[in-house]
Amino acid sequence: MTTSYEAFGLLALAALASGCAEGAAPEPSKPGSAAAQPARTSLRRPASAVRAAGEKASSQLSGGPPTADADPPALAETRPDEDFAQPKLLAPVDEDRVAAHGIRKFAGEHLTLYTDLPADAEIARLPELFDQAYPQWCAYFQRDDLAERAWPLRGCLMSDAAKFTAAGLLPDDLPAFKNGYTRGMEIWCREQTTAYYRRHLLLHEATHAFMFAAFGTCGPPWYMEAMAEFLGTHALDDNRLTLGAFPAGPDDVPGWGRIRMVREAAAAGRPLSVEEILAFTDDAYLRNEPYAWCWALAAFLDGHPRYHDRFRRLPNELAAGDFNPRVREIFADDWRQLQAEWRVFIYDLDFGDDLVRSAIDFAPGQPLEGEQELAVRADRGWQSSGVWLAAGQTYRLAASGRYQVASQPRPWWCEPGGVTIRYIHGRPLGMLLAAIVPDDFDHDSTQGFLSPVAVGLGATLAPVQSGVLYLRINDHPSELSDNAGTLQVRVGRQRDDRERK
Repeated sequence: MTTSYEAFGLLALAALASGCAEGAAPEPSKPGSAAAQPARTSLRRPASAVRAAGEKASSQLSGGPPTADADPPALAETRPDEDFAQPKLLAPVDEDRVAAHGIRKFAGEHLTLYTDLPADAEIARLPELFDQAYPQWCAYFQRDDLAERAWPLRGCLMSDAAKFTAAGLLPDDLPAFKNGYTRGMEIWCREQTTAYYRRHLLLHEATHAFMFAAFGTCGPPWYMEAMAEFLGTHALDDNRLTLGAFPAGPDDVPGWGRIRMVREAAAAGRPLSVEEILAFTDDAYLRNEPYAWCWALAAFLDGHPRYHDRFRRLPNELAAGDFNPRVREIFADDWRQLQAEWRVFIYDLDFGDDLVRSAIDFAPGQPLEGEQELAVRADRGWQSSGVWLAAGQTYRLAASGRYQVASQPRPWWCEPGGVTIRYIHGRPLGMLLAAIVPDDFDHDSTQGFLSPVAVGLGATLAPVQSGVLYLRINDHPSELSDNAGTLQVRVGRQRDDRERK
C-alpha cells in the first residue's frame, strides 16, 4: 500500500502558458455597467524536456509592468519522461544554507515556497492561496477521494536564479528554462511583471501537476493546456480565490492577454475551428497564441449550458488512449451546432461574456404559411423563430415593441431601430438583427450569424439559401443581463406582381 505522499509522487509536468497583456480596448460599456477514478496510465512524449513557448512580441517588457501593447514573456514547457513516471520524494533542504543566500520560506499545507523576492503580503499569502486551490482542483476533476490527502509541493519563485543554484534549490541537471519548470513535486518559476500573472503561472503549472498526480496523464496537448489555462485564470476577491473565473475586465487580469490574442487572430482572418485546436501538437506551443485558443475553448465548453456537464466528464476519459475520438463521440449529437456556436463565440468574445444568455436557441423551422407573429427576447442571443424561409422567395419583416437595453444609471428604453447613442459592430445598440441559417450548420451556412441582416423596424429578406430564420437584438454577450422585455416581429411572404394579379 502506498502512502498518501507517494500516491501524489506522480507529478511529472512543467507547463506554463504564454500570454500577453491586454491590447485593443473593448467598445464602450453601457452606463454603470468536477467521478469515478480511472486506471492510471503514464503519458509518454518525446523527452525534449524544454522548449521555448514563443518569443514575446515586443521588447517593451524589459522592466516594469507590461504595457497595453506588450506581451508578457513566453514560458518554458516540459513534458514527462521516464524519470518522472515513478514516485519521488523531495530532497531535503539545507535551511541554513538557503537563509544565508537571502532566500525566505513561506509554508502552507500544500505549498512550501522559497523566494528571494522582497517580503510582502502578496508573496506571503501564496501558500495560503494554494491551500484554497487544492480542494477546488479535487472538486473540478471529481476527485473528492483525494481531498484529505497530503500534497506537499515545493515551489521556488526566483528573481536571481544564481542564489537558488548556490543554495541547492535549483539543481544543475534541470534543462534551461525561460520562465517555469516542474519536476516531480517541485516547481521553479521566475518572477513575472504583475502579481496576477505570477499567480496565474503558478496555478497553471500546479494544475498540470495535480492532473498527473490524479490521473497519471494530462491528455493530449490541447486538453492539457486548456485545463491549465482555464483553471489558472482566477479571481481573487477579499483573499478568496476562485479558479476558472471568466475575467470581467482587463484590469482584473493584467498581463494575461488571452482574449486580446483570440480577438486579434479572428479579426486578422485566422480564427481556429474546434477541430484545429483538438489537432494541436506539442510544436504548437512554440508560440503564444495556442495557449489563448486553448483557454477560449475550455471557457466556452465549461461555461455553456448545453456543453458544461459533458465537458466536466472528460477527465473520466483520460485513461483511454483515444481521448480525442471520445470527445467527438461525447458531443456527437450536437457536434455541428457546437462548432457553429464556437464561431459565434470567438467573433463576439469579450470580457464578462454571459454564455448562458448568449447560447443559441437552436430549433428547426417549418415553412411559412401566411403571416406569423414572433416574440424576441431582449436578454438572449440568437433565437430560432421556428420559421423556415425558402431560397428564391421574398419575405417582409416588420418589428415593434419597447424593451430595456440597460439598467444603469436608469433604464434605457429601446425600439427595434436601436439607440444611436452607442454602436456595436457598427450598428445601433438594440437594433433587431436577422440571420438565415441552413440546417447543416457547416462553416459557410453559419456565416449569417457573423454577418446578420439589419432589420430595425422593418426589412425585406430574399434568401439565397433556404434555412431557419434566427433573430436577436444587437448587444454584446457580456451585457445581456440588464436587458428586459420582448419585441414583436411579423413575418410574411411578399408576393410579386404576377401573384397580385
